[in-house]
Amino acid sequence: MLRQIKPRNARSKRALDKKAPKPTENPKTTLFLRFTTCSQVVQDALTDLHQLRIPLAKKFTKKNAIHPFEDAASFEFFSEKNDASILVFGSSSKKRPHAITLARTFGYKLLDMLELYLDPDSFRKLAQFKNKKCAVGLKPMLLFAGTPFESPVTNEYTLAKSFFTDFFKGEPADKVDVEGLQYIVSISAREEVDGEETKPSIHLRVYLIRTKRSGQKLPRVEVEEMGPRMDFRVGRVKEADESMLKEALRKARTSAERPKKNISTDIVGDKMGRIHLGKQDLKELQTRKMKGLKRSRDVEDSEGDEDVEDVISEDEAEAPPKKSKKKE
Repeated sequence: MLRQIKPRNARSKRALDKKAPKPTENPKTTLFLRFTTCSQVVQDALTDLHQLRIPLAKKFTKKNAIHPFEDAASFEFFSEKNDASILVFGSSSKKRPHAITLARTFGYKLLDMLELYLDPDSFRKLAQFKNKKCAVGLKPMLLFAGTPFESPVTNEYTLAKSFFTDFFKGEPADKVDVEGLQYIVSISAREEVDGEETKPSIHLRVYLIRTKRSGQKLPRVEVEEMGPRMDFRVGRVKEADESMLKEALRKARTSAERPKKNISTDIVGDKMGRIHLGKQDLKELQTRKMKGLKRSRDVEDSEGDEDVEDVISEDEAEAPPKKSKKKE
């Protein structure tokens, strides 16, 4: 773990708060590095990738004796000093010619790496395509074509898809302007064949989007290759640690996203609530207090009159009976 630095003044405190984890993270910065031996083809490829990544990119031109798959301390140092989450490292040797290593960090610690070998015969620079280029800072549309990218098991191609998605993601956007959709990045790979020793290559193409009149309300859309053109072979891979990847994918919960307990919404959209009750005793059930159910004075007086009538009836029983007069 990196040592905890305590801020000495307000300026250093603001710098640490800027690097601290946030519910909505800042757009990732990419750092471009080169090895002590790096072919001209790889240097041109790094320059073109840096051009597509501007302004969220930094490029170092000095040589660095870094062996990322043997010791990742240098990557972690550069990541912390430059506040860069993605690193692109170019190198070339007799055993591994024209190699480009993609690396990602989490908390300035190395998360995962993927090594790609560039094909020098099919490589075409951005300047070799004599046409208009897209504006700086625009986000491209991404297209991944091929069954290797859809594998449910994590492999080199799913890792490459994740890397290129982070690389071309750019700044988050709430709304999309049609005028800003100027180019598309297509990354394709053919299906693997059983018994074949070499794995399928990854083809990266960049196309401009042209809109022309069609005589209707919707325009006619055409694409024109803008460059660069790159073909990669898959090399070494360092997958992320399971616990570290789980921590990197964890999202911060906000008050607005926090769900309420025992409240859900059904398919129709009605809100459903669940109430937990204890065992009910009906003897202690509180009924509604109505005025008509109270014992009134009239009821008490009527009960007293009944007692008086009983006494009179006893006196009358002792007295002789009266003779009735008959009318003649």
